[in-house]
Amino acid sequence: MRLALAVLLLATPAAAQDVPLFAEETTSSGLAHQFTGEWEYMVGGGVAAFDCNADALPDLALAGGTGKAVLMVNRSTPGGALAFAPEPSGIEMEAVTGAYPIDIDSDGITDLVLLRVGENVVMRGLGDCRFERANEAWGLDGGDAWSTALAATWEAGATLPTIAIGNYINQREEAYPWGSCTANWLHRPEGDRYGAPIELTPSHCALSILFTDWNGSGKKSLRVSNDREYYEGGQEQMWHLEPGQPPRLYTEAEGWKRLRIWGMGIASTDLDADGYPEFYLTSMADNKLQRLVAPGPGATPDYTDIAWARGVTAHRPFMGEDLRPSTGWHAQFADVNNDARADLFVAKGNVWEMPDFAMADPNNLLLQGVDGVFTEAADRAGVASIQPSRGGAVVDLNADGALDLVVVNRNALAQVWRNTGPVGNWLTVALSQPGPNPTAIGAWVEVRTGDHLQRHEITVGGGHVSGIWGPQHFGLGQASEAEVRVIWPDGSASDWTRAQANQPVTITR
Repeated sequence: MRLALAVLLLATPAAAQDVPLFAEETTSSGLAHQFTGEWEYMVGGGVAAFDCNADALPDLALAGGTGKAVLMVNRSTPGGALAFAPEPSGIEMEAVTGAYPIDIDSDGITDLVLLRVGENVVMRGLGDCRFERANEAWGLDGGDAWSTALAATWEAGATLPTIAIGNYINQREEAYPWGSCTANWLHRPEGDRYGAPIELTPSHCALSILFTDWNGSGKKSLRVSNDREYYEGGQEQMWHLEPGQPPRLYTEAEGWKRLRIWGMGIASTDLDADGYPEFYLTSMADNKLQRLVAPGPGATPDYTDIAWARGVTAHRPFMGEDLRPSTGWHAQFADVNNDARADLFVAKGNVWEMPDFAMADPNNLLLQGVDGVFTEAADRAGVASIQPSRGGAVVDLNADGALDLVVVNRNALAQVWRNTGPVGNWLTVALSQPGPNPTAIGAWVEVRTGDHLQRHEITVGGGHVSGIWGPQHFGLGQASEAEVRVIWPDGSASDWTRAQANQPVTITR
């Protein structure tokens, strides 16, 4: 069967590195919204992309900072121009830094977690793009901190997801702001409600966190990226998460290497389909692309930096006359030209008139070539905005199979671009399973075209205060069909299923 399938499918993705053209439709789409604020909103500024009214078009929940958060319902014409309209939803509150979509109660309706300067609020989805406060109903303590990161996963046997919250500077300590970081929290369920938050100490001013199966063990660990601007003696972190056990840090004795960066965002993907994800860490002038030194059974968390070799250092503006170091925020791997190779978007922007860093700092759109090396294309693609960007999402907003782009800027209008191509064939894969965790967070989706394999880990978290909830998007190049399988969260694997290109696919357990 494998030989016959090789005849039917393209053995490798197309060698051509097409640069898709993006048309900015911020004004014409009606996406009129700003994330505003000074000191307490120099970080944050996120967007959640998810379908809140079951029309197969992602809607957008945007943080507002000192203004109110807003839900922009997607009124785009499928395959055509983008259009959004603000609608009352229940999320309209101030002090929101970020938003993450997730189905907390597994009822098939997406909920939202709103990160805030102050109490975090979980919003239960009621359907038809309406939400209600659910902190009390689910027993989740929203605290009173400056929250700037979130990740979620389902632990074995749990009816609710485990939610990790990353917090920033502790404004109430005498050392504020230097060396003063609020403890991060782990919210673990106890039955059908959440227990008291567990402090993840030491904490070092997290700006991005992510649950991930980094070593192919079937177990999730929690990666934390920290902003060294404000902590003292800290470093990047990864926590063990064992059932029924308190979380504990990976140590140097276990292979973890001390790393200190201005950690802003995390993006992950399995670039070489070897079963072990790579991690892109944004920073100020020093972005990292981490790969395990010795992947394989019994791997230790010993990583090497391959950003230079892969062309993704993105450490200075690639255009203009401002050659001071860049400041990276949200990052996301996504195949924007559908050539079956993951590309990389990075949102850029000076923190707050920091004189040692670039002010005119264009966002990056790095396209991966057939040799695995990335090439800058943001200027040619039309998305090289020099607004002070923070969060974002690379997502198909008009259901045409081409990934579009929305970016939240600080003290400036959010921006949205429509991908007008050229792009290759594509496939989207949605997962469904009975019981808790109905969309199988923690699973891996594999798509095979001939001998070319792509792997996506289904996660909630990473980036910078921004999240996407929906089917996984795969570019197929020129292949007209593909094989798909799922490795479910418990490690069991589905059979390979053949799927035609340019359509959505749902795999039900």
